[in-house]
Order: sequence, then structure tokens, then C-alpha cells
Amino acid sequence: MKYDSMIEGIFIARPNRFTARVIAEGREVIAHVKNTGRCRELLIPGVCVYLQKNDNPARKTAFTLIAVQKGSRLVNMDSQAPNTVAWEYIRDGHLIPDLTLLKREQTFGSSRFDLYYEAGNKKGFIEVKGVTLENDGVARFPDAPTKRGQKHINELVSAHRQGYEAWILFIVQMENMRFFTPNTQTHPDFARDLYEARRQGVFVRAFECTVTRDTLNIAREIPVILPEDIHGESGLS
Repeated sequence: MKYDSMIEGIFIARPNRFTARVIAEGREVIAHVKNTGRCRELLIPGVCVYLQKNDNPARKTAFTLIAVQKGSRLVNMDSQAPNTVAWEYIRDGHLIPDLTLLKREQTFGSSRFDLYYEAGNKKGFIEVKGVTLENDGVARFPDAPTKRGQKHINELVSAHRQGYEAWILFIVQMENMRFFTPNTQTHPDFARDLYEARRQGVFVRAFECTVTRDTLNIAREIPVILPEDIHGESGLS
């Protein structure tokens, strides 16, 4: 995916989950933050950020924070972007062979999954999770407890039991990752549920992305390591 009208800025502070104070175009501006996660390891005063500028007078602010520089890595922070790049990736013939239908936001049970597809005699649901948390080349999710994320996992298991294929895709919004693993310290129940879902047949996959100041695209699949894979290192086995 590609962004238009990108400019560079310097992050100052985040007064609340939805806004950031940034120096851009020679002045202090307020930028909308699409990602409501904590992102404390990213949004550090003085770091370089990239904003999308919008001249729509109906908007409260003309700027949206899209990406942030973390050391040598550029991290995309747009929480809406993973769904788009996953949709583009699958649409272009990856992941699902013989695809005949791909739809966004399909309801099953009490959840609304990000993608629904049909391929031959197969039907399936895909839930997409964006990942911005990284430590020493290891991508982790979530960066805060997520009951909603657990609900999605359990609904995917239910869908699979009813004959659908079920996937959870972790879209890592940066590159040069070693592997993906759930953040067991922050939300151990999510990690347990994810492991159990994979054991029951849900596909659990992770992909890292190439990131520039104005683009985000899936680059390659990376290994997924769940609690049982690490032989009790997380204390969950």
C-alpha cells in the first residue's frame, strides 16, 4: 500500500491515545494517532516520525502519524494498514490457492473477522493483527492485554469446528525480524489460547513488511514460536 502527501516531523509528546504533538513544517502540530496501543518503546520524545497530511477542512487535524524511526528500523504504526496489506497480498495470489472470492469484514457468531474467502470448495475466515512491538529482532503481540483478541481466537476455533478454514495472521509492521512470538509477559492467556487454537487446526502465521516513509508491503513469512515450542521457557507449559 502507498501513502500520499507524507512529511517528516519530530515527536514531542502523546497527550492521549488519539493524538500526538509533533514538530513539522517548522511549527508544532497535533497529529491523529491511529494506533491506540501503548507504543511506549516507539513514541519517545525526539524521535523522527512521518505524517500524512490531509487538507480536508472537516478534519480536526490535518496530520496523521503513520510511521516512526526506531533505531535503524522504520516502524509503521497505522493500525488500519495490516488489513489492507493482507488483503492485497492474498488478492495477488499468495497464501490461498485458487481464490475465487475475498471480502472484508465478515460476521461469524459474535465476531466480525477481517477477511472472508472462498477457494474451490473451501471457505474460510482470516483475522489480522498488526504488530509494532519488537525486542532484539523478536516481534511480539499484544503490547497490552486484549480480551477482544482472545475472543477472536476462540471464534476462529468455533468456525473451524463448523467446517471453515480459519487463520490468524500477524502482520509485523517492520522488517529484519528473527521470529514472532506472543507476548506472554503481558497477556499469558492470549498466548495459551493461541497455542490451543493452532493445536485445533487454526493456521497461525506471521509476515514481516518492508516499510518506507510512504509504503508498506508484506515482504516474507517469518517463524511463529508459541509457548509449547519453547519447552516451558515462558512458564506456560
